[in-house]
Amino acid sequence: MMRTRPLKVALLGCGVVGSEVARIMTTHAEDLAARIGAPVELAGVAVRRPSKVRAGIDPALITTDAMALVKRGDIDVVVEVIGGIEPARTLITTAFEHGASVVSANKALLAEDGTTLYEAAERHGRDLYFEAAVAGAIPLVRPLRESLAGDKVNRVLGIVNGTTNFILDRMDTAGSGYSEALDEATALGYAEADPTADVEGFDAAAKAAILAGIAFHTRVRLDDVHREGITEVTSADLASAQKMGCTVKLLAICERAADGLSVTARVHPAMIPLSHPLASVREAYNAVFVEAEAAGRLMFYGPGAGGAPTASAVLGDLVAVCRNKLADATGPGESAYTQLPVGAMGEVVTRYHISLDVADKPGVLAQVATVFAEHGVSIDTVRQKGRQDGDGEAALVVVTHRAPDAALSGTVEALRKLDTVRGVASIMRVEGE
Repeated sequence: MMRTRPLKVALLGCGVVGSEVARIMTTHAEDLAARIGAPVELAGVAVRRPSKVRAGIDPALITTDAMALVKRGDIDVVVEVIGGIEPARTLITTAFEHGASVVSANKALLAEDGTTLYEAAERHGRDLYFEAAVAGAIPLVRPLRESLAGDKVNRVLGIVNGTTNFILDRMDTAGSGYSEALDEATALGYAEADPTADVEGFDAAAKAAILAGIAFHTRVRLDDVHREGITEVTSADLASAQKMGCTVKLLAICERAADGLSVTARVHPAMIPLSHPLASVREAYNAVFVEAEAAGRLMFYGPGAGGAPTASAVLGDLVAVCRNKLADATGPGESAYTQLPVGAMGEVVTRYHISLDVADKPGVLAQVATVFAEHGVSIDTVRQKGRQDGDGEAALVVVTHRAPDAALSGTVEALRKLDTVRGVASIMRVEGE
C-alpha cells in the first residue's frame, strides 16, 4: 500500500543537472511514487541567483539560504548537485544531523574527504548515495558496492572523462591537433570555458579515487592518485600509436598489487590496442572495465556526463534512498576494512613507448640499449628512421617490456643525458594488452 504522506526532497543547486532532476521529479511524479511506495515532493530549491527564471519550478520553493533548508527537520532527502568542497561538505553533514539522507553527485568532495561524509552518515543512521559522481548515467558505483560485494575486484580500468575522450578521438580519427580538437569540444559544450579539470586529469583522478576506494575496500584520496593530463599528447603520438595498431586514451587505472598487500590508482594517457574494447569508445562516451576473480571481466558503457544522464543516476539513487526511508533501513555505507596502503606510481608495472631524437650515426642504438639494460628494462621492439632533411638526426622509437615505472622513469632520465640523444620527443605508457 502506498503511504499518503509525501517524502520531502530538498534540492541544493539548480543548474544543468539540478534543473533536470526537478523536471523529472515533476513529469514522472506518478511513476516515482509507484516505484517508491510513497509520493515524493520537492520541498525547496537552494540557488545562488533567485531572480533567474526556472521553468517548471514553483518560485515559492526557491531560496538562497541552503543552510536553513537542510536544517528544516522535515526534509527526508537532500539532493546535492552544487559541487565543490565547501559549502557542500558542511551542508551535507548538517543534513545528516537534522534527519535527512543525502544523494550527491559531488565527485570532488567524495574524493577529497569522503571519510567525513561516511562517518557523519553512519553516526546519524542516514544514507549517502553517489552514483552520479562517477560516469554519469552508467550504473557503476552500485554494482561495485552491492552486486560485487561478495567477489574480489582486482582491477578497474576505464575512460571516465568524456571531454578528453572526445578530444583524443578527434585527434585520432580526424587528424585534428590538440588545440583544434579542444575548440571543437568547447563549441559542442563538452568542454568548459576553463577545461583544466578535464584536460589535466583532475576530474578523472577524483573518479579514480572513488572507484578504488569502493573496489578495494580501502580509503583512497585524490592525493593518492597519480595524475597526468592530455595537454602534451601530440598528433605524432597518435600516428605512432596507429603504426603499433593502437590508439590513445586517457585511462583511469585502479589495481590491486600482485601480492594483494597494496593498491594503486592512476590517471594518464596511454596507448591501447585497437583490439581492446576501450579503443572503440568514441566521442564523449565513457566505458569502464572491472576485473573480478569470480565474475571475470565486466564492461560498463554509456554517456558519462550531461544534464539528463547525470540526473538519471541521481533519480535512481533518490528512489533507493526513499525506499530505505520507508523501510526504516539504510543501504551500504563505507567499506574500508582492508586498510590497504596506496602504493606510489613507481611501483606500478607497465610498458613504455619512448620516441627519441638521436644523432644519425653508428653506435647510437647500442648506447641506448645499454642504458635500458643498466636500469633493468627489457626492450621489446625498436624502430629507427633517418630524417629526410639530412640534418644528421634520426627518430628512434623504443617499446619496452613490462617493468616497474620507477625503472622506466630512471631510464628516460639517463637517456636525456646521452650526448647522442638530442631530445625525448614523447613518452607514453602502453596498457590494455
